Amino acid sequence: MNHELDFLAGIWEAFARSRPPVRCSAGYLIYLQDTEATCFYYLKSGQVKSFLQSEDGGSRVLNIYHAGSLFGEASFFDELPRVSSAVALSPCEIVPIDRELVSQEFARNPELALAMMKYLARTVRLLSGQVDQMAFRPARWRVANYLLTLAGRGGTVICTQDDIAAAVSASRVTVSRVLNEFAQKGWVELGYRAIRLAELEPLKKLCQS
Repeated sequence: MNHELDFLAGIWEAFARSRPPVRCSAGYLIYLQDTEATCFYYLKSGQVKSFLQSEDGGSRVLNIYHAGSLFGEASFFDELPRVSSAVALSPCEIVPIDRELVSQEFARNPELALAMMKYLARTVRLLSGQVDQMAFRPARWRVANYLLTLAGRGGTVICTQDDIAAAVSASRVTVSRVLNEFAQKGWVELGYRAIRLAELEPLKKLCQS
């Protein structure tokens, strides 16, 4: 379900070769919604959450990024204010990528530029899918799809039930009911601010229905 899975392993490491990473602690706000995007980021280690925030203080999770991912790239390339914010979920190492670095790496490796175009297209597809699921899919499908999309290599999603509720446009009560159902069936294991996917196939089957 992860839209990055068919990219070559380590393809974005080229951006980290010439610059040292910036270390940030859990809870560090990397960038803010509506600010200028002078760079985007390569996540060398840790986890980062991107989210939307409304004027009344509500928020909605867009994505959770794991080591090896890029984030913040859309606003960088279209040169418009950022549409989301990003915060470190764990201690992280991130590499800021500005226009000078992008130009250098694209000139050195044109295949990287093609991969970037594919990555941006996949991001659009992911967001379109989120709109579709909010409009037409039942809550069980939306929660299962969210978990599958954001699970890391260990099959774990680092988030709260409030995060999921905001991301899938459902009430927290509904999300809690769905997660408890999944847990009773042995599909997931619920922990503190984390959900481990114990059985992937039933969740995938649910999302295919």
